[in-house]
Amino acid sequence: MSQKHNHNDNDTDPRRRSVLRLAGAAAIAAPALILGRQAWSAPRKLTFAWNQNAFCLTPIVVAQEKGFFEKNGLQVDLINYSGSTDQLLESIATGKADAAVGMIHRWLKPLEAGFDVKIIGSSHGGCVRLVGAKAAGVTSLQHLKGKTVGVSDLAAPGKHFFTILLAKNGIDPDKDITWRQYPADLLGVAVDKGEIQAIADGDPNLYLLEKRTNGAYVELATNLTGEYARKVCCVVGARGELVRNDKPTAAALARAIVQATDYVDENPNEAAKVFAKYSPKINPEDLRKLFATLTFNHHPTGVDLREEIAFYADDFRRIGVLKKSTDAKRLAQHVYANVLG
Repeated sequence: MSQKHNHNDNDTDPRRRSVLRLAGAAAIAAPALILGRQAWSAPRKLTFAWNQNAFCLTPIVVAQEKGFFEKNGLQVDLINYSGSTDQLLESIATGKADAAVGMIHRWLKPLEAGFDVKIIGSSHGGCVRLVGAKAAGVTSLQHLKGKTVGVSDLAAPGKHFFTILLAKNGIDPDKDITWRQYPADLLGVAVDKGEIQAIADGDPNLYLLEKRTNGAYVELATNLTGEYARKVCCVVGARGELVRNDKPTAAALARAIVQATDYVDENPNEAAKVFAKYSPKINPEDLRKLFATLTFNHHPTGVDLREEIAFYADDFRRIGVLKKSTDAKRLAQHVYANVLG
């Protein structure tokens, strides 16, 4: 009995050898498993293009500086981009940037033309306003008939949007109104000279102009007027290849921006401090006032966002920005990718 017992305690026991082999294998596998987890959890690197002069894009820097990108497993390199929208979307389509944020009013035409970029999310509504000069008697939309409206770009979102809004209010935007382009910082000068009687532009440019002139202007409309009150303005787009081949990363990006946008909505004071260093022209107090003009609590996804894209597409088709033959719903289905679904 004793010999048998000693033999079973010996390392030559088959069962014991099996246990030892399993333990050894586990010891070898453990570092590999840890390395595997580390590799899997390594942040995904992305380049993201944005315009740091646009205060409405505060959620982008908040996502970077408050860790929303990081919490979603991303390491994002922000690229300040001030070129044309076509150039921006081309840079995404060709892989020079992975994603970007911009105004849907500018994006729909080039997306219709076939750029391989997919809208994957949204941030907020607002951004463009139409103001009239009191001295010229322009205090309502109807007063614009026979007047000249100044814009910083004849293909600007404000020009497109207010063309639609005016038409819906019985004003022919081509026959009743003259549109004239000026550098953004000279729009106020053009009003003073009597060359234009209204301005369609964005903030902070209009806000600072109104602040300097102390009541010389009246707001006629914004892109949140009437039926547009709950419509998104700035959307997030990503490379088509990224969306097709790495949907989790695209979803992480869309999610991080939604979270950062909610943060701006809930913490305007802190968000203003974060963005202030990017905007030397405007102080945190003014930024907080401007935040209140935007709908940071409206950033649709899924069917809701696709339907808003279709709504805008139909608007732009009616005024000739998009082809008359374009099917708005089909275009929306094509350009939107529901990465969060």
